[in-house]
Amino acid sequence: MRLSEVFTTIQGEGILTGVPSLFIRTTGCNLRCVWCDTPYTSWQPEGEEWTLERIAARVESEPWIRHAVVTGGEPMLPPGIVELTHLLRRLGRHITIETAGTLYQPVACDLMSISPKLSNSTPLARDGGRWAEMHDRARLQPEVLLRLMAEYDYQLKFVVAAEADLPEIEDLVRLLGAPPERVLLMPEGIHPDVLAARSLWLVEACKRRGYRFCPRLHVLLYGNRRGV
Repeated sequence: MRLSEVFTTIQGEGILTGVPSLFIRTTGCNLRCVWCDTPYTSWQPEGEEWTLERIAARVESEPWIRHAVVTGGEPMLPPGIVELTHLLRRLGRHITIETAGTLYQPVACDLMSISPKLSNSTPLARDGGRWAEMHDRARLQPEVLLRLMAEYDYQLKFVVAAEADLPEIEDLVRLLGAPPERVLLMPEGIHPDVLAARSLWLVEACKRRGYRFCPRLHVLLYGNRRGV
C-alpha cells in the first residue's frame, strides 16, 4: 500500500482533539481542493510502498498509542484500505478514518470523520482551472454520505473560509438529517493568525446553531508542516 507518511502526534481536529494518535496517511485523491493543506497527497502525490507487516510493526512499536487515524489524500481510494483497517482492528486500535465522503469501502472504523467539500474548495483558477469541473462533479455525493452516516459512528466536519459558507452548510445538514451536535465547523487556514481571526466569528456561528467549534490544534502548536 502506498503511504505518504506515518507519524505519531496528537489529533488536531474533531471530537477527539488532543488524543495521542498514530497517523497513517495514504497518498492519492479524487479531489483537488484549492486550499488543500496536504498537496503531497493530491496535487503532487508522493509516497512509498508499505507492506501490512511493516505497518503492523510500526503500530506495535508504540503500544501505548491506542488511537490510529487513517487519512490522506483520500483514504477510501486505495484498494488496500479495507485490509489495512482490519489489521488495525486486530491490533486493538481505535480507528478514525478522515474522508471527504465521496467514496465507500467496507472498512473497519470506530469514528468516520467526514469532511464534505463545499463550493469554496473548487480550484477555479489553480493550474489554469483544469481541475475545476472534475472536482465540482465529485466533491459532494449525498448517497455516499448517508451510507457512511448510517453504518458508522460519525462526525461531519466542514472547512469554513467565510460567513457566506454557512448557508451551504445548513442546507447540506438539513438534507442529510444530521443532528447539530454531529456537525463541526473548522476555520480554513494554515497560519495561526488567520485561524485566530476566523475562529472569533466562527465560534459565534456555532453558538447560534448548536454546532461544535473545531480548532486546528496541530497548526496552532506546530505550524503548517508535515509529520505533526
